[in-house]
Amino acid sequence: MARVLEIGLRREAIAVDVAHDGEAALERLTVYDYDAVVLDRDLPGVHGDEVCRRIVAMRLECRVLMLTAAGRLGDKVEGLGLGADDYLAKPFDFPELVARLRALYRRSPMAHAPVLTFADLAFDTHRRRVLRAGREVRLTPKELAVLELLMRADGGVLSAEHLLDKAWDAYADPLTNAVRLVVHTLRRKLGEPRLVHTAISAGYYLDVA
Repeated sequence: MARVLEIGLRREAIAVDVAHDGEAALERLTVYDYDAVVLDRDLPGVHGDEVCRRIVAMRLECRVLMLTAAGRLGDKVEGLGLGADDYLAKPFDFPELVARLRALYRRSPMAHAPVLTFADLAFDTHRRRVLRAGREVRLTPKELAVLELLMRADGGVLSAEHLLDKAWDAYADPLTNAVRLVVHTLRRKLGEPRLVHTAISAGYYLDVA
């Protein structure tokens, strides 16, 4: 199940790290800044309920979606009472999981409106559709992920390391040139005047200049 979800979410341009037990999950949560956690209650080692309690205790800003076979009303009430932001019982439809995750992200402290705008660029994050001066721009999932991060930064400089951390996953090679290549194709597809700029030795940012 974890592998299927990992593949499916990455196809939706969502960077994914997988932890197969509660201890590994907590270890990652202390190292990486996640937007959301899809949490199985029946994790081996540290139980999923305890993972949820510790996320709340640590005051982490990530949202928690419990995904579990325990689907009775009492189970849902208990899970939400532990601090989960949403609860989805198995079996489930994958598009619903994606929709719930995107909804949680929109409610996060750093969230913006579902439609992001910058100059003549508009990005409908719900439909994953980008328009430049009213013309649709077709982008790959990874290009969409990078563009969304840049638009949410609203002109702020994002380092290649930050983009790699957010748009790829924990196993991405820190020395890879993947970010540079994606930015290059993104610039080409968005056209002129250029919107994506490079801050030398710092990263990338959006500007109309």
